[in-house]
Amino acid sequence: MTVDSKNLETSNIKCSKKSTGGKGGKASRKRLLEELENLKKKLSEERKKSEEYGTQLKYLQAEFDNYAKRINRKLEERIKRSNEEIILKILPILDDLEMAIEASKNEHSALKDGVNIILNKLINTLNEESLSEIIALGKPFDPNKHEAVGYIETSDYPEGVIVKVLRKGYILNGLVLRPSLVEVSKFKDYKNNGRLS
Repeated sequence: MTVDSKNLETSNIKCSKKSTGGKGGKASRKRLLEELENLKKKLSEERKKSEEYGTQLKYLQAEFDNYAKRINRKLEERIKRSNEEIILKILPILDDLEMAIEASKNEHSALKDGVNIILNKLINTLNEESLSEIIALGKPFDPNKHEAVGYIETSDYPEGVIVKVLRKGYILNGLVLRPSLVEVSKFKDYKNNGRLS
C-alpha cells in the first residue's frame, strides 16, 4: 500500500476544515496527530518494503551475474575441448611431416625444403594455440607425461631415464594432451650377470 500525495493532501484539507471549528479544536488536533502517526507508520512500512525489494533486486542481480559467469565458463570449456579434439587430429599429420623430414635428412631438395617450411608453420600455429612439446629424451620417466613401451638395458644411464622417444608428447594449456611414447633405461649390472668381476 503506497501513500500518495493526493490522499495525504485530501486528508489534510479535511482535517483543517474540521479543525477550523471552534468547539472541536482539541479533538480534531488529536485526530490530526493520530492520522499523522498513521501516515508515519505507513511510510515506515513502505520504506521497509522498498528496502526488501532493493535487497531482493541485489540478490537477483548477483544470481544473474553468477549465472552469466557459469555460462561463460561452460562456453570456454566447450571451446577448449573443441580445440583439443582438433589438435589431436592434427598431431598425426605433424608426426608424419617430421618423419618425412627425418627420412630425407641426407637429401637436399626443394621438396624437402617445402615440407620443412610447412612443418615449421604448423608448429608455430600450434604453439600459438598454447601447444608445447614434452621434452623427454634424457629426462627421468614421469608416468604423468610419458608412456613407457619398453626398456633398454644400459650402463650409460641411471635406471628410469628416457633413452629413446618413439612418439613426441604434447602439453596443451598446461595439461598433457598426448603423452610421449618412450623407452626407458634399465641399469645393466655386469656383476650380477657374471661378465665383470
